[in-house]
This record gives sequence, structure tokens and C-alpha cells, in this order.
Amino acid sequence: MIGGLAMTFDPAAVARPALLTQHGVGVVAPFDFALDRELWRWTPDDVSLFMTRLPYVPVPVTVEMATALSDESIVRQATRDVLAPEPLGVVYACASGSFIGGAAGERTLTAAMTDAGAPAATTTSGALIASLALLGVRRVAVVTPYIDAVTDRLVSFLGEHGVGVVSKVGLGLLSHIWKVGYEEIVQAVSAVDRPDAEAVFISCTNVPTYDIIAPLERMLGKPVLTANQVTMCTALRRMGWRAAGADQCLVRQPGVTAA
Repeated sequence: MIGGLAMTFDPAAVARPALLTQHGVGVVAPFDFALDRELWRWTPDDVSLFMTRLPYVPVPVTVEMATALSDESIVRQATRDVLAPEPLGVVYACASGSFIGGAAGERTLTAAMTDAGAPAATTTSGALIASLALLGVRRVAVVTPYIDAVTDRLVSFLGEHGVGVVSKVGLGLLSHIWKVGYEEIVQAVSAVDRPDAEAVFISCTNVPTYDIIAPLERMLGKPVLTANQVTMCTALRRMGWRAAGADQCLVRQPGVTAA
């Protein structure tokens, strides 16, 4: 009763929008990952993200922390944990954790996820290599939030895949990476870019980048790739979807028909 008047509710009179069939991607993220919202921005409306986090490691963002996050046993368990809602694929959303062990370490992580039951498995660093190959890029400039010891592992990983790093900038952060602002990243990209760099890569899934990718690409006249971007674009591409963000060079690449 509303305002003293008896009201009846007729469900048939309510317009019902068509219910989207939902498909999912399982996401295994580091314990300190703070950018769930950013991953969703690349995600089409009919795809859901199922998030889980790795156990807390009480150390700064160093080689030791990245190594701990790449422990195949905990990644295998996290993959099992995220399989309950039946994702079509699982991503390991950590750049340093997936490049710290080199090419062999990245392959081990992918195998651990597949062995745990992931229908398809993608790591951030594996997605980076796939994205560079898709774009035909062999020389990059690199921006990271890391200390030099971690940045050097990324350079080595890329070298194993035949990708040369022509310049690099590391911000030297040991914690709270997600608090880095757009302005600081833009300044670092401007400083690191060189004419012989065919693209720029901004590392770390805890660095926010979605809104600055397209403006940076227009400014530099070349692709700008980021950790979360390559992770989502590659995982979705392998499942038959195109990521959202058509103004970004990587998203625009042909070869995918939206499901």
C-alpha cells in the first residue's frame, strides 16, 4: 500500500532486458593488487572477472618478493581456487612474478596453471611477448616502478625472446606502487622514449595506465603497451573476444571477432 492506496504488482508489465550470457576469466593476482577496476575496463559486457589473490608476503617489492609470488605451488593452488565459477581461461596478473624466473620460469607458471585445470592459461609476461609479436615489435623502451635489480630481470627476459631494450627507466619503488599517478608515468615515458624504440612498455599490473595509453600513443606516434593491457587483451583474444578500448593500438589489431 502506497499513500493509503492498495497497489498490485504485475511482473508481466515490467520490461525485461535480455539477460546476457556471462563468460568468465579467472584472475590470479598478487596480494597487494589494488587495480581490480582497471582490469574491468578492458572487459566486454558479457565477460566477468573472477578474482583471487596470492598469499601475503611480508617483504618489499624486490627480487625476493617477485620470486615468492612466482612459486608454482601457490599459483597452482590459486588457479584451482578460481575454477569454481568455471572460467574459460585463467590469467596470472603479475608482471614481475612472471618474468623473474626468465623464459623457463614463465613457461613453468603457465604449465602449473594448466595442470591445475585452467582451460587456457596466460601470464602477464607471456602476454607481453605475444603482444609484441602481434605488433611486430623487436625493440622497446621500458618504464617500470621497480628497483634496478627487478628491472634488469625484465630486460633479461625480453632478451631471451629476441626483444631488445633500447632504454629503460625504473622508479625505484619498494611499496605502494598503485599510488603512482598518471603524471609521473607520462613523465617517465617521455623521458625514456627514443626514435629507435618501436614501442614503449610500462610494466607492473599495479601501475594504473588505462586512461593514458591512447594519449601517449598519439603523442609518441607508436604503440604503448602496459602490463594490465597486454594481460587482458591476450587472454580475451585467446578466448575469441576483443578487449574494450578501441582507441588503443593493441586492442585495434585484427584477427578477433567478438563472440
